[in-house]
Amino acid sequence: MIWAQDGNSAEREIRFNRDIRPILADRCFHCHGPDEADRQADLRLDQLDEQGHTAGILGGGNAETSELVQRIISTDPDVVMPPPDSHKKPLTPEEVDRFRAWIDQGAAYESFWAFNPIEKLALPSLDSEGEDWMLNPIDRFVWRQQERESVKPSPSADRRTLIRRLALDLTGLPPSPEEIDRFLSDGSSNSYEAIVDHYLGSSRYGEHMARYWLDLVRFADTNGIHHDHYRDLTPYRTWVIKSFNANLPYDQFVRDQVAGDLLDDPSNEQLTASGFNRLHMIIDRGTMLPEESLARNVIDRVTAVGTAFMGLTVGCAVCHDHKYDPITSKEFYQLYAFFNNLDATPETGGRSGTDFQRGLQPPYIELPSVEQRTQREDLEKQIASANVELQSLKKWFAANPQETPTKQKTQEAADTASDEPVEKGGTDSRQAIVAEREINAARQKELEAEIKSLTDRRNKLLREIPAAMVMKERSEKRPSHVMIRGAYDQLGEEVQRGTPAFLPPLQAAIPGEATRLDLARWLVSPEHPLTARVTVNRYWQQLFGVGLVKTSEDLGAQGEWPSHPDLLDFLAYEFIDSGWDVKRLMKLMVMSQTYRQRSEANPEQYAKDPENRLLARGSRYRLDAEVIRDQMLAVSGLLKESIGGKSVKPPQPDGLWQSVALPSSFPNRFVADEGDEIRRRSVYTFWKRGLPPPQMTILNAPAREECVARRERTNTPLQALLLMNEQQSLDAAKMLAVELCSRDSQDLIADLYERVTGRLPDESESRMLRLALTDFEAYYESNPELAAELMRSVEAKGIEAERLAAWTMLVNAVFNLDIAKTRS
Repeated sequence: MIWAQDGNSAEREIRFNRDIRPILADRCFHCHGPDEADRQADLRLDQLDEQGHTAGILGGGNAETSELVQRIISTDPDVVMPPPDSHKKPLTPEEVDRFRAWIDQGAAYESFWAFNPIEKLALPSLDSEGEDWMLNPIDRFVWRQQERESVKPSPSADRRTLIRRLALDLTGLPPSPEEIDRFLSDGSSNSYEAIVDHYLGSSRYGEHMARYWLDLVRFADTNGIHHDHYRDLTPYRTWVIKSFNANLPYDQFVRDQVAGDLLDDPSNEQLTASGFNRLHMIIDRGTMLPEESLARNVIDRVTAVGTAFMGLTVGCAVCHDHKYDPITSKEFYQLYAFFNNLDATPETGGRSGTDFQRGLQPPYIELPSVEQRTQREDLEKQIASANVELQSLKKWFAANPQETPTKQKTQEAADTASDEPVEKGGTDSRQAIVAEREINAARQKELEAEIKSLTDRRNKLLREIPAAMVMKERSEKRPSHVMIRGAYDQLGEEVQRGTPAFLPPLQAAIPGEATRLDLARWLVSPEHPLTARVTVNRYWQQLFGVGLVKTSEDLGAQGEWPSHPDLLDFLAYEFIDSGWDVKRLMKLMVMSQTYRQRSEANPEQYAKDPENRLLARGSRYRLDAEVIRDQMLAVSGLLKESIGGKSVKPPQPDGLWQSVALPSSFPNRFVADEGDEIRRRSVYTFWKRGLPPPQMTILNAPAREECVARRERTNTPLQALLLMNEQQSLDAAKMLAVELCSRDSQDLIADLYERVTGRLPDESESRMLRLALTDFEAYYESNPELAAELMRSVEAKGIEAERLAAWTMLVNAVFNLDIAKTRS
């Protein structure tokens, strides 16, 4: 593995992976990359080809004689590369100079960095100043990079900023005033580590970590596409949350999701985890042929594995060889073969029945509580007993059919009555049968009504019993083929299960009989170059706002070069060596001096490194939608905390679902939940793919129709309007206003500011907030009817509505301050 060297000489060295490959990937690989079918002029530029064509155009170490240089600087449209009809931008003068320097330095190719083995690296040595600054190995790599760029790190943030940063990063909720006070008053040398351990040990940690994972695996509560019917996968979400809280080793976390159903005697938890393979969108019956639906579902599974675990855009090889990464279309369908054996055909859902109402599609397992199991068994026994009696009655009716009077039988009966005496026993027998028939008919009606009632009760109970959709293999392996141009009905050669050739070979437990479990173990084998790198990069992104590789969804050729490649590999190696310990990794990162820096920077620092890629200051970014909402509920005392359970529907404007849902969609009308349920953490919010919660999407939450490794962050007026007017935002502001107005405090404004932001207001901030409060008070004193309307649903004895209304608006304003919505 080639690494940049210490010292200034590294700055003069042009590296293929860092400096040249990104340009080639953007401008050239489409025609001169891994895709052999579309490769032009038999020239491959992503690696040195065996025929020597690549070396030939480079000019033997002399840029002046290099055909490549002549091509990229030419003004002749028939000669210049990239050609005008490719619609690629021509190279800039700086990029041309970079190619010249690289060729003059020998044009050394490198194997792609992310596909190289992860090796243990020696820690960088630092000067005395660096040794004094650093706190753990992470800081050594960061200091070395800053030193190369003549940049100095920032001082540590103050303790109020640090505890808020930690609380938000590790739990997704702000610190309480009591936690802040304890941290500020703790002068011990391990006070910072103690608060880190406190948050890592909180059950809130798992809920917060799960939120990122649910984006990544596109967890939702509906099928998506067309009818967008209800689908219940909430036991999977609960499993994810509990796994993070229990610090389940990441290799087991991956294995259980990819192939938990194939383990020996799998537990319910491992079967539930295999529901990862069922999280894709499902096309409703009648919308698409079952064969096409099956193909799309399997393609989605493979794409999710590629994104979530390998950080590769494997889906680009569905129709043809990948244009940028060395993945052939055949290799994609070899991966496809692992996931093409679900024991459910067609996997297109239904439109009626108990399973449909429960949001379930076989195969699934039920997860009743002890009480629910007892109730169900009792109901089943009663239903079975009633059915036995009903079947007995039906047999009696079959053996004793009711005679239908006819003209002949009526005449015979009359003749018998006039000519011969009737035996008393025959009359009595017929009368007894008639009487018994009446009794049995009445009992049959009773039993049918009883069975219906019991069945309704059982079905109601079933709808309340949690159940987990799982993966289950067919007994006979379904054959898989290359799909020509990705068309499900244009099958090419048959393929066997396998993995891309550029990665380490898969070791099957039974040679020649590779399974999904073998694939899962391959993904987390220490030899696999991608899984650990991808994972630590995403956790770094969670804490620092941006990954060491900015394109956390793509570590392939189209992804960005790492800002700190050595640090990324150090973390990946440590992660594997620790036994894939996620909490240990998170602690290592937050304990670093790099993490603890203050986020303020002067104009010169921002100009030199606007995106903070050198990590010379703390990260600063807007909080995600869920954290903003949960923070408001938490500081107002409204947040209801409990782990797991069904998804809940907080209020949202009327009519939104009807605008996107078909009349046959289930459900097609949004009905908000009531009571404490609507105040649960946002991770439990019902996610309709056709129209996700607007409180979330306005603040850049994804629709979860596809895997999302990083969210975009925008800043729009609509976001401010949402936070000012959304019902739960106002409810939280009202409750916090009531609490503040009920207090005996000398400085309620300081109390409010600390509760929301974690810090005390300075003199300027206090003055502005007092002026705002004065204006609100004057307004509502002049408009008492508006104050009464605003506070109509609030109980606060002894406090004037006008005062409460003014404080409500002040709280609402503080909720909307940049500092309240920003992690810094």
